[in-house]
Amino acid sequence: MEQCACVERELEKVLHRFVMYGHQSEERLDELLRSVCEIRGQLVAFGVQDADLSVLSQTMTQCCKNIKETVQMLASRHKDIHGSVSKVGKAIDRNFDAEISAVVAETVWDTPERQKYLSESIVEHLYRQGMLSVAEDLCQESGVVIDMSMKQPFLELNRILEALRMQDLRPALEWAVTNRQRLLDLNSSLEFKLHRLYFISLLSGGISNQMEALQYARHFQPFASQHQRDIQILMGSLVYLRHGIENSPYRSLLETNQWAEICNIFTRDACALLGLSVESPLSVSFASGCMALPVLMNIKQVIEQRQCSGVWTHKDELPIEIDLGKKCWYHSVFACPILRQQTSESNPPMKLICGHVISRDALNKLTNAGKLKCPYCPMEQNPSHAKQIYF
Repeated sequence: MEQCACVERELEKVLHRFVMYGHQSEERLDELLRSVCEIRGQLVAFGVQDADLSVLSQTMTQCCKNIKETVQMLASRHKDIHGSVSKVGKAIDRNFDAEISAVVAETVWDTPERQKYLSESIVEHLYRQGMLSVAEDLCQESGVVIDMSMKQPFLELNRILEALRMQDLRPALEWAVTNRQRLLDLNSSLEFKLHRLYFISLLSGGISNQMEALQYARHFQPFASQHQRDIQILMGSLVYLRHGIENSPYRSLLETNQWAEICNIFTRDACALLGLSVESPLSVSFASGCMALPVLMNIKQVIEQRQCSGVWTHKDELPIEIDLGKKCWYHSVFACPILRQQTSESNPPMKLICGHVISRDALNKLTNAGKLKCPYCPMEQNPSHAKQIYF
């Protein structure tokens, strides 16, 4: 982020110079235009025959001098702006390494099958974002065939989300009622929160919506046991409807951030029912790559400087562990505390009799004459008694 901030500062300097240059240019040109118009007006008023030629010559000379000075000044300042623009390019070159092929597997997209996976990931991301026409164009140009059964859920999802952004709850309510049992199986409160938000929208209409709000309150009956406190608050707010909810102790019900919250809840629960991740796999991969790339570039530079070419030889694993934050934790992983390597199917984690866990490769390396001494406690044991662990 520091690199981005450095480039942004240089860019802001250029934009500031452009704005100042524009204002100064307009002022000087307007001043010259007024001066020329005054000279022209004098010539028209008095005529060339009646004018003093010496005074006219001096006036014209001074006007030409002012024009020449203005042109030189504007050209000089324009040249300075070119220098500032070049500094932005230098800042980008200084803070960002354009050559990243050193940390990228050369054959990562070398097969048609992998290219197809990439195209499908991009198309799915476009569907998630509601960019349906762009996704269709990509399918035609890349030759990717997307089944309608995969496309339809995203079409419905985006239709409902667009309605929620327009504060229209009806499509979402119809979807929630249709999928009520499946939502209950997920222990989801989406349907109640949709009814709650619709009730609040009726309250915001004032006393004229009182009867409609009371009739709509019947929708809360199936949720009375789980959301009793919330329903009591909603019904209590009716007492202040005549004076306005915004002037009552219940004014927090009118907070506008509820619409953004209901969009997030709907996206989460709808994706859960469809068996999809809440976030696009492409966006998650891109964000993870942005966090990992600077670290990989640094370690690659260190490897080249120390001439340790054998440290990073496997293209399917990283030379060091990179922390992407808890947001990117999707499944359990285990790194061997002895070899500092992440376990895999060929090198699974093994639980020793004493309870400590190491990788199978570490187990084999620590075995001596059919005996194994735990590296964390003095207990000796038979390596064949170790059991594989499945996370």
